[in-house]
Parts: sequence; structure tokens; C-alpha cells
Amino acid sequence: MAGKITFTMIKPSAFESGFTGKILAKIEDGGYRIIAMKKVRLSKELAGHFYEMHTGKPFFEDLTTFMSSGSIVAAILEKENAVEDFRQFIGATDPAKAEDNTIRKLYGKSLSENAIHGSDSDESAERESGFFFSFIERT
Repeated sequence: MAGKITFTMIKPSAFESGFTGKILAKIEDGGYRIIAMKKVRLSKELAGHFYEMHTGKPFFEDLTTFMSSGSIVAAILEKENAVEDFRQFIGATDPAKAEDNTIRKLYGKSLSENAIHGSDSDESAERESGFFFSFIERT
């Protein structure tokens, strides 16, 4: 059975562009319940830890530089089949290929600045949530 939580981050370019409120409203309107949320600025080192599975890949340096370039909003979302549904809800990684009215189509600038992160598996959702939040009480 698919899990009931997923993790998301509003990325620095979307935050800087003032899209945070619109993105959060769209998420809530999409039936997701925000059960934890905070604004933070990752250091380059912390961004490297978060994306450690990509260490050594050609995009790793640019990714960690971008993700530490400004504030982000990290959140844990709750909904049935959360991970799979949210990945579809936010759209393709490349905003140019994302379906109309998805978050990435509306607010993404490019493949690397695509406005929002969404966990790719239930295991990732748990790991990523734990990276930012130490204790979450679910009701």
C-alpha cells in the first residue's frame, strides 16, 4: 500500500520570485494537508547531504549551489497515495514538458529551476522528511 505522506520543497528561485503563497494554496486546493512546514536556507554542505545520492553526477555541483543560493520552504504533506499523486500533481521535471496547470508548468523557470521538489518514493519521503523535521505527530 502506498504511503500517506510525501515531502516537498519550494526551491530558491520560486521563493525569491514570490510564488510561495500561490504554490502552497495550490497544494492545499489539491487536497494535500500540510502537516509540517518551515522556511530555511541550506548551506552548501547541507544541500550536499540532502542530495548525497547524486554525488559524482555531472549536475551535483550546480544542484547544491542552486539549492543553497536562497531560502526554501520544506514541508511534509499528507494524502492517500501521497508520493505518486504529488509527483503527477507538480508536473514533469522539465517545466517545458509539464502538463498545463501543474506547479512546474506555472512557476518553473527551467529544468534546474523547476520551482518544487517532490519525493520519488515512500522511502525517500520518510528520509527527506526526517532530514528537515525530527518529530511529526500525525492525527
